[in-house]
Amino acid sequence: MLKFTKMEGIGNDYVYIDNINQTVDNPSELSKKISDRHFGIGSDGLILISRSDVADFKMNIYNPDGSEAEMCGNGIRCVGKFVYDKGLTYKTEVTIETLAGIKTLELTLENGKVSLVKVDMGEPILEADKIPVINYELQRSSEGISFVNANTDLLIRNKIRKLTCVSMGNPHAICFVDNVNDIDIEKIGSTIENDENFPNRTNVEFIDIVNSKEINMRVWERGAGETLACGTGACASVVASVLNGYTEREVIVNLLGGKLEISYDENDNHVYLKGPARIVYEGEIDLD
Repeated sequence: MLKFTKMEGIGNDYVYIDNINQTVDNPSELSKKISDRHFGIGSDGLILISRSDVADFKMNIYNPDGSEAEMCGNGIRCVGKFVYDKGLTYKTEVTIETLAGIKTLELTLENGKVSLVKVDMGEPILEADKIPVINYELQRSSEGISFVNANTDLLIRNKIRKLTCVSMGNPHAICFVDNVNDIDIEKIGSTIENDENFPNRTNVEFIDIVNSKEINMRVWERGAGETLACGTGACASVVASVLNGYTEREVIVNLLGGKLEISYDENDNHVYLKGPARIVYEGEIDLD
Protein backbone atom coordinates (compact mmCIF):
# COMPACT_ATOMS: atom_id res chain seq x y z
CA MET A 1 0.00 0.00 0.00
CA LEU A 2 1.25 3.45 -0.93
CA LYS A 3 0.39 6.44 1.27
CA PHE A 4 -0.59 9.64 -0.54
CA THR A 5 -1.94 13.13 0.13
CA LYS A 6 -4.35 14.88 -2.24
CA MET A 7 -3.67 18.64 -2.25
CA GLU A 8 -4.76 21.65 -4.24
CA GLY A 9 -3.62 25.20 -4.91
CA ILE A 10 -6.63 27.17 -6.17
CA GLY A 11 -7.99 24.07 -7.86
CA ASN A 12 -4.73 22.86 -9.39
CA ASP A 13 -4.80 19.43 -7.73
CA TYR A 14 -2.04 16.86 -7.48
CA VAL A 15 -1.40 13.63 -5.65
CA TYR A 16 1.63 14.13 -3.36
CA ILE A 17 3.79 11.25 -2.22
CA ASP A 18 6.46 11.28 0.47
CA ASN A 19 9.34 9.68 -1.43
CA ILE A 20 11.58 9.93 1.63
CA ASN A 21 9.89 7.34 3.83
CA GLN A 22 8.60 5.20 0.96
CA THR A 23 9.70 4.57 -2.62
CA VAL A 24 7.96 4.89 -6.00
CA ASP A 25 9.56 2.69 -8.67
CA ASN A 26 7.85 3.93 -11.85
CA PRO A 27 6.39 7.41 -11.26
CA SER A 28 5.51 7.99 -14.91
CA GLU A 29 3.22 4.96 -15.07
CA LEU A 30 1.90 5.67 -11.57
CA SER A 31 0.91 9.19 -12.62
CA LYS A 32 -1.10 7.83 -15.55
CA LYS A 33 -2.93 5.46 -13.21
CA ILE A 34 -3.72 7.70 -10.27
CA SER A 35 -4.48 10.88 -12.27
CA ASP A 36 -7.47 9.26 -13.98
CA ARG A 37 -10.59 10.90 -12.56
CA HIS A 38 -12.75 7.83 -13.20
CA PHE A 39 -10.51 4.86 -12.42
CA GLY A 40 -7.83 6.47 -10.25
CA ILE A 41 -7.61 9.05 -7.49
CA GLY A 42 -8.14 11.89 -9.94
CA SER A 43 -5.67 14.78 -10.30
CA ASP A 44 -3.69 17.06 -12.58
CA GLY A 45 -0.72 14.79 -11.99
CA LEU A 46 1.69 13.32 -9.45
CA ILE A 47 4.33 15.10 -7.34
CA LEU A 48 7.08 13.21 -5.52
CA ILE A 49 8.85 14.83 -2.55
CA SER A 50 12.39 13.61 -1.89
CA ARG A 51 15.56 14.65 -0.10
CA SER A 52 17.98 16.82 -2.08
CA ASP A 53 21.75 17.22 -2.11
CA VAL A 54 21.50 20.88 -3.12
CA ALA A 55 18.33 22.14 -1.36
CA ASP A 56 16.08 21.26 1.56
CA PHE A 57 13.86 19.05 -0.60
CA LYS A 58 13.37 17.97 -4.20
CA MET A 59 10.11 17.81 -6.17
CA ASN A 60 9.43 15.80 -9.33
CA ILE A 61 6.25 16.51 -11.28
CA TYR A 62 4.51 14.03 -13.60
CA ASN A 63 1.62 14.92 -15.89
CA PRO A 64 -1.42 12.68 -16.42
CA ASP A 65 0.11 11.44 -19.69
CA GLY A 66 3.25 10.33 -17.81
CA SER A 67 5.54 13.09 -19.09
CA GLU A 68 7.68 14.95 -16.56
CA ALA A 69 7.21 18.69 -16.08
CA GLU A 70 9.97 21.10 -15.11
CA MET A 71 8.03 23.26 -12.67
CA CYS A 72 4.58 23.95 -11.19
CA GLY A 73 3.89 27.11 -9.20
CA ASN A 74 0.76 25.82 -7.51
CA GLY A 75 2.36 22.45 -6.91
CA ILE A 76 5.45 23.85 -5.22
CA ARG A 77 3.29 25.87 -2.81
CA CYS A 78 1.63 22.64 -1.75
CA VAL A 79 5.05 21.04 -1.33
CA GLY A 80 5.89 23.82 1.13
CA LYS A 81 2.75 23.08 3.14
CA PHE A 82 3.37 19.31 2.95
CA VAL A 83 6.91 19.38 4.33
CA TYR A 84 6.06 21.81 7.15
CA ASP A 85 2.68 20.44 8.24
CA LYS A 86 4.03 16.88 8.27
CA GLY A 87 7.04 17.82 10.38
CA LEU A 88 9.68 17.18 7.72
CA THR A 89 10.98 20.70 8.44
CA TYR A 90 10.36 23.45 10.96
CA LYS A 91 11.82 26.20 8.79
CA THR A 92 9.51 28.89 7.37
CA GLU A 93 11.93 29.59 4.53
CA VAL A 94 12.46 26.44 2.50
CA THR A 95 14.42 25.69 -0.67
CA ILE A 96 13.11 23.19 -3.23
CA GLU A 97 15.10 21.60 -6.03
CA THR A 98 13.17 21.38 -9.31
CA LEU A 99 14.07 20.66 -12.92
CA ALA A 100 13.80 24.44 -13.39
CA GLY A 101 16.34 25.16 -10.65
CA ILE A 102 16.18 25.80 -6.91
CA LYS A 103 13.18 27.81 -5.71
CA THR A 104 12.81 29.56 -2.35
CA LEU A 105 9.50 29.48 -0.45
CA GLU A 106 8.31 31.79 2.33
CA LEU A 107 5.69 30.05 4.48
CA THR A 108 2.92 31.95 6.27
CA LEU A 109 1.53 30.11 9.29
CA GLU A 110 -1.95 30.16 10.80
CA ASN A 111 -2.60 28.12 13.97
CA GLY A 112 0.65 26.25 13.44
CA LYS A 113 -0.16 25.23 9.85
CA VAL A 114 0.84 26.72 6.51
CA SER A 115 -1.93 28.86 5.00
CA LEU A 116 -0.11 30.92 2.36
CA VAL A 117 3.10 30.40 0.42
CA LYS A 118 5.17 32.97 -1.47
CA VAL A 119 7.49 31.55 -4.11
CA ASP A 120 10.51 33.23 -5.68
CA MET A 121 10.04 31.87 -9.21
CA GLY A 122 13.29 33.39 -10.46
CA GLU A 123 13.84 35.35 -13.65
CA PRO A 124 11.66 34.80 -16.71
CA ILE A 125 13.42 33.35 -19.73
CA LEU A 126 12.78 35.43 -22.87
CA GLU A 127 15.37 34.07 -25.31
CA ALA A 128 13.75 32.08 -28.12
CA ASP A 129 16.27 29.23 -28.11
CA LYS A 130 15.86 28.72 -24.36
CA ILE A 131 12.03 28.79 -24.26
CA PRO A 132 12.21 27.18 -26.90
CA VAL A 133 10.34 28.53 -29.95
CA ILE A 134 11.57 28.19 -33.53
CA ASN A 135 9.78 30.73 -35.75
CA TYR A 136 9.31 34.12 -34.13
CA GLU A 137 9.48 37.90 -34.34
CA LEU A 138 11.69 39.87 -31.98
CA GLN A 139 9.88 42.62 -30.07
CA ARG A 140 11.01 45.32 -27.65
CA SER A 141 9.06 46.60 -24.66
CA SER A 142 8.72 50.27 -23.71
CA GLU A 143 11.46 49.63 -21.13
CA GLY A 144 13.77 48.29 -23.84
CA ILE A 145 13.43 44.61 -22.92
CA SER A 146 13.63 42.21 -25.86
CA PHE A 147 11.05 39.42 -26.10
CA VAL A 148 9.58 37.17 -28.76
CA ASN A 149 6.20 36.59 -30.38
CA ALA A 150 5.73 33.30 -32.18
CA ASN A 151 4.86 33.64 -35.86
CA THR A 152 1.39 32.18 -36.28
CA ASP A 153 -1.76 32.48 -38.32
CA LEU A 154 -3.85 31.87 -35.21
CA LEU A 155 -7.32 33.23 -35.92
CA ILE A 156 -9.72 33.81 -33.01
CA ARG A 157 -12.93 35.77 -33.52
CA ASN A 158 -11.73 36.94 -36.94
CA LYS A 159 -8.53 38.44 -35.54
CA ILE A 160 -4.97 37.18 -35.96
CA ARG A 161 -3.62 36.72 -32.44
CA LYS A 162 0.03 36.98 -31.49
CA LEU A 163 1.56 34.54 -29.02
CA THR A 164 4.06 36.08 -26.60
CA CYS A 165 6.49 33.37 -25.51
CA VAL A 166 7.95 33.16 -21.99
CA SER A 167 9.58 30.37 -20.02
CA MET A 168 9.39 30.10 -16.24
CA GLY A 169 11.53 26.97 -16.43
CA ASN A 170 8.78 25.50 -18.62
CA PRO A 171 7.47 26.94 -21.91
CA HIS A 172 4.40 29.17 -22.17
CA ALA A 173 2.63 30.78 -25.12
CA ILE A 174 0.41 33.66 -24.01
CA CYS A 175 -2.52 34.70 -26.20
CA PHE A 176 -4.37 37.96 -25.48
CA VAL A 177 -8.07 37.78 -26.30
CA ASP A 178 -11.17 39.92 -25.77
CA ASN A 179 -12.89 37.44 -23.45
CA VAL A 180 -11.35 34.24 -22.06
CA ASN A 181 -14.79 32.65 -21.75
CA ASP A 182 -15.49 33.09 -25.43
CA ILE A 183 -12.94 30.67 -26.88
CA ASP A 184 -12.83 26.97 -27.74
CA ILE A 185 -9.93 26.23 -25.41
CA GLU A 186 -9.79 22.50 -26.09
CA LYS A 187 -9.47 22.97 -29.84
CA ILE A 188 -7.20 26.01 -29.85
CA GLY A 189 -5.14 25.03 -26.80
CA SER A 190 -4.37 21.58 -28.14
CA THR A 191 -3.43 22.98 -31.54
CA ILE A 192 -0.96 25.48 -30.08
CA GLU A 193 0.47 22.97 -27.55
CA ASN A 194 1.47 20.60 -30.34
CA ASP A 195 2.48 23.18 -32.95
CA GLU A 196 5.82 22.36 -34.60
CA ASN A 197 6.98 25.86 -33.63
CA PHE A 198 7.38 24.52 -30.07
CA PRO A 199 9.85 21.59 -30.10
CA ASN A 200 9.11 20.71 -26.45
CA ARG A 201 5.39 21.45 -26.84
CA THR A 202 4.06 24.35 -24.78
CA ASN A 203 1.57 25.41 -22.13
CA VAL A 204 -0.98 27.89 -23.46
CA GLU A 205 -2.53 30.81 -21.57
CA PHE A 206 -5.48 32.87 -22.77
CA ILE A 207 -5.64 36.33 -21.18
CA ASP A 208 -8.07 39.20 -21.15
CA ILE A 209 -7.10 42.45 -19.47
CA VAL A 210 -9.44 43.74 -16.74
CA ASN A 211 -7.28 46.77 -15.92
CA SER A 212 -3.63 47.63 -15.32
CA LYS A 213 -3.60 45.62 -12.07
CA GLU A 214 -5.85 42.66 -12.90
CA ILE A 215 -6.18 40.03 -15.61
CA ASN A 216 -8.39 37.01 -16.31
CA MET A 217 -6.75 33.76 -17.38
CA ARG A 218 -7.59 30.30 -18.66
CA VAL A 219 -4.90 27.73 -19.21
CA TRP A 220 -4.30 24.70 -21.40
CA GLU A 221 -1.47 22.74 -19.78
CA ARG A 222 0.98 20.65 -21.75
CA GLY A 223 0.23 16.99 -21.10
CA ALA A 224 -2.85 17.72 -18.97
CA GLY A 225 -5.37 19.81 -20.93
CA GLU A 226 -7.39 22.60 -19.34
CA THR A 227 -6.85 22.95 -15.60
CA LEU A 228 -8.35 25.28 -13.02
CA ALA A 229 -5.04 27.05 -12.43
CA CYS A 230 -1.37 27.16 -13.36
CA GLY A 231 1.13 29.06 -11.24
CA THR A 232 3.97 29.23 -13.77
CA GLY A 233 1.37 30.20 -16.37
CA ALA A 234 0.11 33.05 -14.20
CA CYS A 235 3.70 34.27 -13.77
CA ALA A 236 4.44 34.02 -17.49
CA SER A 237 1.19 35.81 -18.31
CA VAL A 238 2.00 38.75 -16.05
CA VAL A 239 5.47 39.01 -17.59
CA ALA A 240 3.89 39.00 -21.06
CA SER A 241 1.30 41.58 -19.99
CA VAL A 242 4.03 43.89 -18.66
CA LEU A 243 6.21 43.49 -21.76
CA ASN A 244 3.28 44.28 -24.05
CA GLY A 245 2.40 47.36 -21.98
CA TYR A 246 -0.97 46.09 -20.76
CA THR A 247 -0.40 46.03 -16.99
CA GLU A 248 1.76 47.23 -14.15
CA ARG A 249 4.17 44.86 -12.40
CA GLU A 250 1.94 43.82 -9.49
CA VAL A 251 -1.12 42.00 -10.78
CA ILE A 252 -4.02 39.93 -9.50
CA VAL A 253 -4.63 36.94 -11.78
CA ASN A 254 -8.17 35.55 -11.80
CA LEU A 255 -8.23 31.85 -12.71
CA LEU A 256 -11.06 29.34 -12.75
CA GLY A 257 -9.88 28.01 -9.36
CA GLY A 258 -9.26 31.33 -7.61
CA LYS A 259 -6.85 34.27 -7.42
CA LEU A 260 -3.06 34.53 -7.39
CA GLU A 261 -0.90 37.53 -6.53
CA ILE A 262 1.97 37.97 -8.98
CA SER A 263 4.79 40.50 -8.74
CA TYR A 264 7.37 41.05 -11.50
CA ASP A 265 10.09 42.91 -9.62
CA GLU A 266 11.96 45.50 -11.68
CA ASN A 267 14.93 45.55 -9.29
CA ASP A 268 15.99 41.88 -9.29
CA ASN A 269 13.95 40.86 -12.38
CA HIS A 270 12.45 37.97 -10.40
CA VAL A 271 8.80 36.93 -10.49
CA TYR A 272 7.08 36.27 -7.16
CA LEU A 273 3.98 34.13 -6.76
CA LYS A 274 1.75 34.17 -3.68
CA GLY A 275 -1.29 32.01 -2.99
CA PRO A 276 -2.91 29.38 -0.75
CA ALA A 277 -2.25 25.65 -0.41
CA ARG A 278 -4.67 23.10 1.02
CA ILE A 279 -4.79 19.41 1.95
CA VAL A 280 -7.95 17.83 0.52
CA TYR A 281 -7.58 14.34 2.01
CA GLU A 282 -5.10 11.56 2.69
CA GLY A 283 -5.24 7.86 1.96
CA GLU A 284 -3.55 4.69 0.75
CA ILE A 285 -3.71 3.06 -2.66
CA ASP A 286 -3.09 -0.57 -3.60
CA LEU A 287 -0.86 -0.67 -6.69
CA ASP A 288 -1.42 -4.38 -7.41
